[in-house]
Amino acid sequence: MSTPDPLFMLAAVAIGSVITLLLRAVPFAILRPLRSSKFVQAIGRWVPAGLLLILAVVMLSGEFAIRGNRWWIAAVAAVVTAIMHLLCGRRALLSIIAGTGAYVAMLNLS
Repeated sequence: MSTPDPLFMLAAVAIGSVITLLLRAVPFAILRPLRSSKFVQAIGRWVPAGLLLILAVVMLSGEFAIRGNRWWIAAVAAVVTAIMHLLCGRRALLSIIAGTGAYVAMLNLS
């Protein structure tokens, strides 16, 4: 087995470096015109809430199917999470901990 030509290796590294640089720089270059776009601003407002809604629906439907007559446990834990999120200054970690704690406590106590 022969060693690759040094010029070939240098060209491969140079091409890889240029591609990497472009892939990292292009998002910043196109970001400036998009900042003032009303569409991008609307997406920035609605997509996170939409994704969380989809996640909640999928999670709750799975829980309702698994738990049978104890479906209310997941529903109450989701409500506790939402209330804690709204009452505690939208601190995600605190609301997740409170909702998870409520879920585990109700699951073990019922």
